[in-house]
Amino acid sequence: MASYRHPSPLCFSLTSSSDKSLSKSSASVTFLRSANRTGISLHSFIDLSGSDRVRGREGNAARVRLKIRAISTEVMDVSVGKSKTTSSRVPTIVEVDLGDRSYPIYIGSGLLDEPELLQRHVHGKKVLVVTNTTIAPLYLDKVVEALTRDNPKVSVENVILPDGEQYKDMDTLMKVFDKAIESRLDRRSTFVALGGGVIGDMCGFAAASFLRGVNFIQIPTTVMAQVDSSVGGKTGINHRLGKNLIGAFYQPQCVLIDTDTLNTLPDRELASGLAEVIKYGLIRDAEFFEWQEKNMHLLMARDPSALAYAIKRSCENKAEVVSLDEKESGLRATLNLGHTFGHAIETGFGYGQWLHGEAIAAGMVMAVDMSYRLGWIDESLVRRVHDILKQAELPTAPPDSMTVEMFKSVMAVDKKVADGLLRLILLKGPLGNCVFTGDYDRQALDETLCAFCKS
Repeated sequence: MASYRHPSPLCFSLTSSSDKSLSKSSASVTFLRSANRTGISLHSFIDLSGSDRVRGREGNAARVRLKIRAISTEVMDVSVGKSKTTSSRVPTIVEVDLGDRSYPIYIGSGLLDEPELLQRHVHGKKVLVVTNTTIAPLYLDKVVEALTRDNPKVSVENVILPDGEQYKDMDTLMKVFDKAIESRLDRRSTFVALGGGVIGDMCGFAAASFLRGVNFIQIPTTVMAQVDSSVGGKTGINHRLGKNLIGAFYQPQCVLIDTDTLNTLPDRELASGLAEVIKYGLIRDAEFFEWQEKNMHLLMARDPSALAYAIKRSCENKAEVVSLDEKESGLRATLNLGHTFGHAIETGFGYGQWLHGEAIAAGMVMAVDMSYRLGWIDESLVRRVHDILKQAELPTAPPDSMTVEMFKSVMAVDKKVADGLLRLILLKGPLGNCVFTGDYDRQALDETLCAFCKS
């Protein structure tokens, strides 16, 4: 549920109940979720009547209806008048509905061996694959083959960047531009991001900037990128004073998730990605969180079915939110649970020292602790968050070297600061509910920082 009156909180809940009361406000947003056989349909009614009652579709209040689709389906060939699958490997598709900029997320095993999936989204005759020193030996040749098989008019260049968060900077980004210019790429060229979140963010930002915008495709190869960073169009680089402070919103033509790429993912990277999976359950999908509590051991053991389900459900959640709030004016900010604390850890401790998901895990624990100190959640939820992060072998506290002052100095330049006010995503109410707010007791924040820092 959502209400907004600055600096009051934005409150969001996606539950099966349609009669839950709303906070009184001049503009209330109610989210109703309904399942169907192809996926999830989400409807938003913006009620300007000032009522705190959930209104039905036939109500008289002025309202705006917005439909969001996250559709799981098969790729079908209907050109001969009847349905038939285009290949032996039929992907699940989750659609990010952004009008004329909508795009599919393909999810499945062996999708890099299905060239038509990639080729249908390539514009022009020149492609630049951006990857890193770890992924290139594993998948670059396979991607080039998928782009060029029975497609001789397309030429493919590549640029191989160093691997790691510490290289997500302007100097490394310039290597992408250098290669694009040297290869005489034009505005009909396509950039392809092949790698994890760092590569996806940098390639996307390069695509948004080169010649003021060229098409690009995401091929994420880590859990982190597959469930979160490759979807939604956030691109950018880090600055020494803060993470992701330089970038752009720029949507891809498609996201292709070949789950087989997780076979080469190190265990630490796997666990890191699961932090974002856990996040979805905490902020908006209680049933998904409960499923994780029962199946985390399967995810850690790389059970293919469990991983495929977690990726699909995460993408559905992300697609719904992005479709509602592409530029992060409110609802999308809730996807950053723990990120203000976590980004401070990454910046203060040093980029690349902890993986992104490790920092976010500790950040979520701190956000949950603060939520409890504010009296917004039960102690039982605090314990459940600790327990599931422990199952995922993720940190539940920041590094010992982090101080209260380090946290505060980095958090002061966080992207969610507005008019000097630090807004945070915190849990409020039962599992699956959160708020995005600057209206909280500052003492609770100080107490949380002091509880997790030695100085």
